[in-house]
Amino acid sequence: MQYLLDTHVLIWWITSDKRLSQKAHDMIMPHRNTLFWSVVSTWEISIKHSLGRLVFEEPPEELLPFELERNRLETLLIMNEHAFRAGQLPRHHRDPFDRMLVAQAQIESIGIISNDQKLRQYDVNVLW
Repeated sequence: MQYLLDTHVLIWWITSDKRLSQKAHDMIMPHRNTLFWSVVSTWEISIKHSLGRLVFEEPPEELLPFELERNRLETLLIMNEHAFRAGQLPRHHRDPFDRMLVAQAQIESIGIISNDQKLRQYDVNVLW
C-alpha cells in the first residue's frame, strides 16, 4: 500500500512520541508500505522551526534529509495539479499545509496517515 505521512506523524515517529497510534506505527515500519513525504511538510516544519514552535536537536535541513533516507520515504513534489486541487477543496480545513496533503493524496490515489480528524471530511482515505 501507499501512504502519505502527515507532518506530525513523522515528527512523532522520529521522537518516539506516544501519541503515535499502534496502527500508524505498524504502517510506518520499514518495508511494509510505500511511504511518501510531501515537500509541503518540509516547508511547514521549516516555518514552525523558525518561529520557535518546533525545536529539534539538529536544524531541520540536516534532520529531515537524514530521517527521510533512514525511513525510506519517497519525496512527493508539489505539482500545479496539486495546487489547483488544493485551492478547489471545500473549506473543511483552513490549514493550507493540510489542504495540500489532501489534494496530493487525492490526485496520487494514496491514503494519508494522520491523526487530524478534519481530514476525514474530504474524499480521501485517512488512516490512524
